[in-house]
Amino acid sequence: MSDKRNVKWGIMGPGGISGNFASELKHAPGAELVAVAGRSKEKAEAFAEKYGVPRAYGSCAELAADPDVEIVYIGTLHPVHKENAIELLRGGKSLLVEKPFTMDKEEADEIVNEAKERGLFVMEAMWTRYLPVIRQVRQWLAEDAIGEVQLLKAEFGFDVGWDPDGRLLNKAKGGGTLLDAGIYPISFASMVYGARPQRIQSTAYIGETGVDERFSLLFEYDRGRVASLHGAVRLGMNNDAWIYGTKGKIYVEGFLFSKKATLYANGEEPVTVTDDREFNGHAFEAIEAMDCLREGRTESADMPLAETLAIMGTLDEIRGQWGLSY
Repeated sequence: MSDKRNVKWGIMGPGGISGNFASELKHAPGAELVAVAGRSKEKAEAFAEKYGVPRAYGSCAELAADPDVEIVYIGTLHPVHKENAIELLRGGKSLLVEKPFTMDKEEADEIVNEAKERGLFVMEAMWTRYLPVIRQVRQWLAEDAIGEVQLLKAEFGFDVGWDPDGRLLNKAKGGGTLLDAGIYPISFASMVYGARPQRIQSTAYIGETGVDERFSLLFEYDRGRVASLHGAVRLGMNNDAWIYGTKGKIYVEGFLFSKKATLYANGEEPVTVTDDREFNGHAFEAIEAMDCLREGRTESADMPLAETLAIMGTLDEIRGQWGLSY
């Protein structure tokens, strides 16, 4: 049994995604949010006032030096994840790093190597993986409820509208579909198949601002198994997932937010699981991170660092096919 001591959190980056995380920490028993930092102290102070955070800093260095902070959630723009992570690790902080973990695998390797050298916990904040419905889907797969998976279909797409100065369409800020929306179905495929694809076929539409506005991917695995994945930031999609196996199928409605999934095992009545939570679900990743810290683990078994690195390598390969670099 792990002790249930409180864990003191810091947040790096007083933006919208960090606000979501801060508001949901109240659903994570034992979580204490004690500090927030940003490049602008004024923004950090405004964030602190809104979410009731005791201390606000105007730099990552100050947060790294705060002796009370044990773990930091990094919610800054993608291009500065690595810089923030390395500075915080050198300050002795464990990390929960918002997806995408970094801009590419080379940067991810640097973070992981630094963390391992210092014996510190690091986890990618792939929050959907810890949702109760997704945990049930994983259990069904582990129990061989639908046999061997042959085909996965998953998508996540929305229309952000035309805003060339907005982050999602800004190449300098790491915008585009692959890193923001596409990583969800790609990570889902990694979870389902437990391996990198042996072959990737892809197509993308590169828009006026130089970022990928939508894409389609076909991942091929051994024995003819495949994943058909789609993403967009300027095209609305159903955002569902289907997993087809030799003995049945699983439907995950709105798989990104995952409040309902149905198991259709051949010859049996369908089984549906639901989650009636009234919050988004970011608290579950915080609970996982805190449990790991309490147990002295340096990574999560649900989102191991080797898998994060493999996914970053897959993203690099896809962008290489498109000739897209940052």
